[in-house]
Amino acid sequence: MPHKTFFAFIMPSLIAMILFIALPIVSVVVQSLYVEHPRALVEVENCQPFGGCTKEVRVDTAAMAELQASAPMGQFNGLGTYFNRGHLALSEVGVILADNGGISDIIARIYNLPFYKALSFTLVFCFVVTPLAMALGFAIALAVNALPKVTKGPVIFFSLLPMIITPLVGSLILYWMIQPNGIIGASLQHLFNDPTLSLRQSPALTWASLLFYGVWTNAPFSFVVFYAGLQTVPGDTLESAMIDGASRWERVRYVIIPHLVPLATFVALVQLMDNFRVFEPIVGFSAEANATSLSWMIFNDLSGDSQLFGSAGATSVLTILGVIILLTPVLIRTWRDFNHKVV
Repeated sequence: MPHKTFFAFIMPSLIAMILFIALPIVSVVVQSLYVEHPRALVEVENCQPFGGCTKEVRVDTAAMAELQASAPMGQFNGLGTYFNRGHLALSEVGVILADNGGISDIIARIYNLPFYKALSFTLVFCFVVTPLAMALGFAIALAVNALPKVTKGPVIFFSLLPMIITPLVGSLILYWMIQPNGIIGASLQHLFNDPTLSLRQSPALTWASLLFYGVWTNAPFSFVVFYAGLQTVPGDTLESAMIDGASRWERVRYVIIPHLVPLATFVALVQLMDNFRVFEPIVGFSAEANATSLSWMIFNDLSGDSQLFGSAGATSVLTILGVIILLTPVLIRTWRDFNHKVV
């Protein structure tokens, strides 16, 4: 393709990416270097006709408005927000490493820091949900592909329901189901003969519920991609394997899986990025006490009366860096495979 034609095709997408991706990221990075102005306080005397005078401290709104007008982005803080207790907490981690009661004490104390607590759940969600959802989606794709044509349509429809439902609505539905008066919660209480059993009574059970929800909502995407890939598997190769006496498992292992490896890489990339930004189930399950994520930290900083734009910006930048680090091994492997095929 001539260069002029190529740039004509790519220019609209390039402009959209610069306007809606690159520039907002630059804005977030700049905002993360600033913090909110400290409140300008003034002491005033409040006198009552018969009660005497009392002194109280109030926020000087005029001074705050003037300060905000002169420096609307806030007070420059450099990388201070990245290193404070709400984020990387370098000084706190240094104290923990210098004075501790062993490796378990180090892990427990670092886990109690807000950023590392959110990062822990985010990574667990990524590395547990992604492979389980891919395996479940692949298994459903194999099962549906072997069904008669009459039943494939309804089965595919019901398999896609978790992906059709809005994530927040889906998390609320599952949240109501695991409540003590919900169908899952009541069934578990009856099964274990424990009327006080609740899936929200401990961090471990809350995490298990969130991970189950993640697998349930991610599996349909894997199913769709793998089912489409199964339609491209060479029939001659499968017939040759059957003639050679290969069992169904051997055909799946030595013919189908190698054929779907590129699709699996694509699915892993997409789901790792999505799962690293886990947010809706935490809000839907009201699980903030037992599980938080990096995206939830951003939401928490921007909600409420005082919006912490600098803190939210720093968490956003750290989230972007985390996604890049997470995807780097997969991207390197994909690049090597591409170069190998080209050669």
